Amino acid sequence: MVLRVVVAEDNLLVREGIVTLLEQEETMLVVAAVGSYDELLEAVDREKPDVVVTDIRMPPTETDEGIRAALELRERTPDTGVVVLSQFADPGYALALLNAGSKGRAYLLKDRVSEPSQLVSAIEEVARGGSVIDPQVVDTLVSARAAKPSSPIERLTPREREVLEQMAQGRNNAGIAQALFLSAHAVEKHINSLFSKLGLSEEVDVHRRVKAVLLFLSDQGG
Repeated sequence: MVLRVVVAEDNLLVREGIVTLLEQEETMLVVAAVGSYDELLEAVDREKPDVVVTDIRMPPTETDEGIRAALELRERTPDTGVVVLSQFADPGYALALLNAGSKGRAYLLKDRVSEPSQLVSAIEEVARGGSVIDPQVVDTLVSARAAKPSSPIERLTPREREVLEQMAQGRNNAGIAQALFLSAHAVEKHINSLFSKLGLSEEVDVHRRVKAVLLFLSDQGG
């Protein structure tokens, strides 16, 4: 089976190098080679490729066009695989790429693609609906996660988190019980437990409810 590939890279020499590499493979057919975000989307609409190989930073803004294109294609043509070739081991880019799911997505570092077979294998994998992430990027993601300060919200059980979420929506105990199909006693028990885990047991009730909600919203990024 021959895979139809669109290459998107604003650096002419790099773009031509990728095209030359892929054209040496009998299973690869480069149907378009472009240098900007708009040209990439137009080429996908026109050529209906199996896989897109794209840089991250391209015109018009030279910021995150490759990532935005991958997210756009998830909506437009969900069966189109995307291989992002990047010089950045930035966890933010990788997380943005995988935000809507890892199916059919790959994130490779340019300076670590030492063999043509690595890129070819990644293209074939995403065409099958699989995913490939450079191990160095995985290490960066793990390190970033380990460096993140732990939140007291993480100590709560899933049910206690549900109760706190309802509390954050302004519901009183009776409203929480109704929303979660719990007894009033069960709600009170969960609330006392989460107050304890959040270190709020000694606070006046109205104050600890407010502080608990603030901790929850902070953990959610709100």
